[in-house]
Amino acid sequence: MRTKLFVLVAVVVLLLLMVAPTAAVTDGELDGDAHPQVVLLLMEVGGQPAFRCSGTLLSSTVLLTAGHCTNNYPGAPYTGMRVFTESDVQAGIGTTNNYPFAGPNSVEAVSWAAHPLYETAPFFVHDVGVVILQAPGVILPPDKYATLPTANQFDSFKTKRGLQNVTFTSVGYGLQESFPDAASWKEHNTRTRYVAHPRLLQINVPGFTGDFSLLLSNNHATGGTCFGDSGGPNFLGNTNVVAGVTSFGINGNCAGTGGVFRMDRQNVLDFVDPYLP
Repeated sequence: MRTKLFVLVAVVVLLLLMVAPTAAVTDGELDGDAHPQVVLLLMEVGGQPAFRCSGTLLSSTVLLTAGHCTNNYPGAPYTGMRVFTESDVQAGIGTTNNYPFAGPNSVEAVSWAAHPLYETAPFFVHDVGVVILQAPGVILPPDKYATLPTANQFDSFKTKRGLQNVTFTSVGYGLQESFPDAASWKEHNTRTRYVAHPRLLQINVPGFTGDFSLLLSNNHATGGTCFGDSGGPNFLGNTNVVAGVTSFGINGNCAGTGGVFRMDRQNVLDFVDPYLP
């Protein structure tokens, strides 16, 4: 985020060390039990917890997240992943394996994959990934799991009229506030699920958003995403349809705008579909 694109890698190093590729909900509200299909994903390096992302359950064992959360951190391959399902993971005091801050409501991943074209272009061009869980993460009624859009569903938003009043529901476990390095001690990072309602700013613009991402607002009025929210859902309005996963930011303070990787492209749907039950 600085003056150039960098991943809102919801991949935030534990102990508040941030790494570029990363994204958290800013100026949002506590989600409580409103979105139980949204979970916290922690990645292990060398058997120890290292980075985190957010994700969305498409079924009890299939998790949708960002490609930069599943493609392994450069130079430090993931040795494991674990999903935590509490709305307030911070409050779930316990000793789940190597996670002293978390309660018992967690499950290991058995496999993970990024889009097959992820490594062929800048990360944000194919920024989608899937995680398969060893056991059910959350048992919900079938209609409570997240669903995917239809192919090219959001192209109709590209006109000026289409941009009016198009809002999203962003959910994640990232930072609630981010500051420059000198003031990083003021950051708020509670490993708690938050929700915000940004609006659509840009779609189908050659070069920047292209046809693969959406640019959403990120301000005090609408809220937005930040470090640790990467891979989390941006639901269309108040539905369970994941319009896109949190992908990138342009500002190190998590302000102004947020980038979302679109799920309504045929190649993306073709990648995810074989993993669904």
